[in-house]
Amino acid sequence: MANSLFLITGGSGFLGINLCRYLLARGYKVRSLDIAPFDYPERGALEIIVGDVRDPATMKRATVGVEVVVHAAAALPLSRREDILSTDAEGTRVVLEAAFNQGVSRVIFISSTSVYGIPKHHPLREEDLLQGVGPYGEAKIVAESHCLAFRLAGHCVPVLRPKSFVGPERLGVFELLYDWAYEGRNFPVLGSGNNLYQLLDVEDLCEAIQLCATLDPSQVNDTFNVGAEKFGTMRDNFQAVLDRAGHGKHVVGLPAQPVIWALKVLEQLHLSPIYKWIYDTAAQESFVSIERLKAKLGFMPRHSNRDALIRNYDWYVAHRNEYRGKTGVSHRVPWKKGALQLAKYFF
Repeated sequence: MANSLFLITGGSGFLGINLCRYLLARGYKVRSLDIAPFDYPERGALEIIVGDVRDPATMKRATVGVEVVVHAAAALPLSRREDILSTDAEGTRVVLEAAFNQGVSRVIFISSTSVYGIPKHHPLREEDLLQGVGPYGEAKIVAESHCLAFRLAGHCVPVLRPKSFVGPERLGVFELLYDWAYEGRNFPVLGSGNNLYQLLDVEDLCEAIQLCATLDPSQVNDTFNVGAEKFGTMRDNFQAVLDRAGHGKHVVGLPAQPVIWALKVLEQLHLSPIYKWIYDTAAQESFVSIERLKAKLGFMPRHSNRDALIRNYDWYVAHRNEYRGKTGVSHRVPWKKGALQLAKYFF
């Protein structure tokens, strides 16, 4: 696989840039496809195509000469419903069809644990019922069905379901925590915060992707949960960042149901970036089994929740001023806080 050409869809996104760097550092050739420009220092080290995964002609051009496709492009939950469904569901079918028509050896699809919805038991296993919440979770389920169809047709289509992952370049919803910690404020959680909540470091996800790209197809042609091996409670997770900030601040528990109702109203009024899957799971246990990942790929994630969050927070502190005044709907920029911008002054 040395010197093989990887195509990364969504190469300008948070996972995309981390995966580009990871593969380039290991001697692979990389081509990025994204509707957004690739505005990183590494742009001279890889091939860049600006285009849309929903366009068959673009995908045909992007997959020429490619050995492995990592399909990470997605319209995220804050996007319009129609964009989520057309990009995440139909776009995945277009990617798969173009790739295998061009003779690509395998397509690695980056799904999400949002496909499990809001379950009643933990840990979640790959064979559990899929019942995604909202357009994003629903679209990922449809996308996985396209992957399964191509897998049944004889192609190699590993599917990864990562927990929420953090690391360098990650902002989005986590920027709320980092901003409050940096300014020396307490940080609220829904309920007691004593619910176990698993995260993932993006570097561990990149290693899992590399294994899916390089191991024998008989090992990888499956669906895998990916999450931290070591993780704590929601309170533990957030307190680690507050401690790193060094202001002596603490996590503050809030009554879950009244706050959830308030967040629902703010969401409907477009005054908060916190959407249903976040506020409905934040006070619940949330962790997946990674036994299949360990058994079939021989992989053990290296970073704990605490390690991942602190690594991300340190990056945020070093780059904070670069994002002042910028907002958007991707993980690479702060989300528009709306009413939550005022809420922090109470903590």
